[in-house]
Amino acid sequence: MPSYDFIIVGGGSAGSVLANRLSTNPKQRVLVLEAGLPDYRLDFRIHMPAALTYPLAGRTYNWWYESEPEPFMHNRRIYQPRGKVLGGSSCINGMIYIRGNAMDYEKWAREDGLQNWSYAHCLPYFKRFESRLAGANQYQGATGPLYLTTPECDNPLFDAFFQAVQQAGYPITKDVNGFQQEGFGRFERTTYRGRRWNAARAYVHPVKNRRNLTVKCRALTTRILFQGRRAVGVEYVRGKKRVRAFGGEIICCGGAINSPQLLQLSGIGPGSALSDLGIRVVADLPGVGENLQDHLELYVQYACQQPVSMYPALKWYNQPWIGLKWLVGRTGEAATNHFEAGGFIRSNDQVAYPNIQFHFLPLAIRYDGTSPRQGHGYQVHIGPMNTDVRGYVKIKSANPADYPRIRFNYLSTEQERCEWVEAIRKTREIMTQPAFDSFRGGELAPGEQIQSDAEILDFVAREGESAYHPSCTCAMGTHAMAVTDPELRVHGVESLRVVDASIMPYVTNGNIYAPVMMIAEKAADLIRGNTPLAPEPLPYFQYAN
Repeated sequence: MPSYDFIIVGGGSAGSVLANRLSTNPKQRVLVLEAGLPDYRLDFRIHMPAALTYPLAGRTYNWWYESEPEPFMHNRRIYQPRGKVLGGSSCINGMIYIRGNAMDYEKWAREDGLQNWSYAHCLPYFKRFESRLAGANQYQGATGPLYLTTPECDNPLFDAFFQAVQQAGYPITKDVNGFQQEGFGRFERTTYRGRRWNAARAYVHPVKNRRNLTVKCRALTTRILFQGRRAVGVEYVRGKKRVRAFGGEIICCGGAINSPQLLQLSGIGPGSALSDLGIRVVADLPGVGENLQDHLELYVQYACQQPVSMYPALKWYNQPWIGLKWLVGRTGEAATNHFEAGGFIRSNDQVAYPNIQFHFLPLAIRYDGTSPRQGHGYQVHIGPMNTDVRGYVKIKSANPADYPRIRFNYLSTEQERCEWVEAIRKTREIMTQPAFDSFRGGELAPGEQIQSDAEILDFVAREGESAYHPSCTCAMGTHAMAVTDPELRVHGVESLRVVDASIMPYVTNGNIYAPVMMIAEKAADLIRGNTPLAPEPLPYFQYAN
């Protein structure tokens, strides 16, 4: 049976980083097991930026999870797509590049034992993997494998949006990933020359011919193998074959849903619950699958009185020409994710840093590609960031093919309900500023009839969607509910780590792809025993009361 130095379970965002970094030593053999398909180069659905609705609405590259009925959301099951493909969710996400706020990492560092996860310690790892096409500066890198494109924002609705936020009293920030996140500006995206630049394109494909690197797609890992408390290998299914592979260290990179699922299937988790399912307990860790965090969001949509939105791109008779422009020159409407602008605000003076995120889109449309009306429109995606809501991921049975139970508990806390009311009211203040007067038609959603706090919360419960940022289910720390230590080793066992969004103690402020890549870059040094990159204690914006 083959033996490897490292077995990486999950070839998604974090797994792609580790595949590259851990195979730099030709004497160390690395195996990557990805349950999904390769990221086929000729499939436009995962490479055309504007085609992002296709993988989100299909099952080819998507695990297609759903939550349990959410008790505070009219018992709706909330859809949760996750990438089932080499490159993971970086192949199906919105391509928005947000690092989070510097104070997110300061909050991490206040946890016992996590001092080396402060902003100063994380910043050099962000810079290491960035290739910012607009140029490097002291906050951002320009020589890494992940390309970042700064959008043009050339639609007149973007101009109106930037004017409106200033009229409402909010600043423009030159770079939400630099000194000051608070305010509004352009959102960098993970595209390169008009194509989605996913983690596999950035990290795996350039090194796939290394003799010491083996990448297997369509390989579903069913459990981790132990000798006593030491992880020694994995069992996986590929086609009709059940295979075992053995390695010196096992690294779970399945994400906030798959990683706790695999740990529980392997006997790591709440002991009594696992025993009830007939699973032999290897380590009784009650925190596995707990502490689930996500961002809830919805759309505030308006009709547009001028024919300047992206609505014509939805017409079937325009799409062949749009597709041809992209195929030939990687230009035009299909070469952008359209989430080109947005921002972060504090909805009240009691919060220390922004707690509401905005994405502006010059089109009124849902993630599934449907439009609420026939005609021009525009919208903002909004939602609270620093949530105190906690959910869980729990396996239903010992069968790896059974999806786990997922509950987010959206709207279950007073803080989240208050912030949602503030978010809707602050959004309306911005969108009714004079800058939009020549464009603004009627409010399509929530609708002008929705005014009271109770009506707003009912609208959120009826229409809110996940922002697709599940995290924190294998949180690092030293407390009783922590799953991994500060070096991402799983408590109570040996030779097993988790490296993905699940190790976050708290979800970061904004989209989570960039933080996951940083975590993986930092983990690569921890795993190899390298001297960590020196911390960079650069200043960052802090609101002063």
